[in-house]
Amino acid sequence: MNRRKSREIAMKLLFEMSIKKENYNEIYENFKENTDMDLQDIDMEYVFRVLKGVEENQKTIDDKIEENLINWKLNRVAKIDLAILRTSTYEIFYEDDIPDKVSVNEGIELAKKYSDEKSFQFINGVLGKMIKNNN
Repeated sequence: MNRRKSREIAMKLLFEMSIKKENYNEIYENFKENTDMDLQDIDMEYVFRVLKGVEENQKTIDDKIEENLINWKLNRVAKIDLAILRTSTYEIFYEDDIPDKVSVNEGIELAKKYSDEKSFQFINGVLGKMIKNNN
């Protein structure tokens, strides 16, 4: 199983959820039915857990993110950055087998790949502050 690819899919589907305003089951089933990707090395259980976990705990996750924003409001954060932050925040607080540093590093890599050139610094700052405040 490739956790990085799985995380990337989860983030993309969270982004899609924020755009389409559909629930995690609809997004997940639609992805499985319509993807042309080979899902052999994707941890679909992990993807489902992230989607479900973020939807069911969205208020708590968004509150954690907003608490660690500096001079920003959650509604001003780009939707792709918010999807990345939600994925990493979910992992930090709900996936005990994933080290916090891994969640942060993977969030940074997603930002480098999918967001604008300075977003990775923003993501790093928010998640770093979150971990520091959580300890």
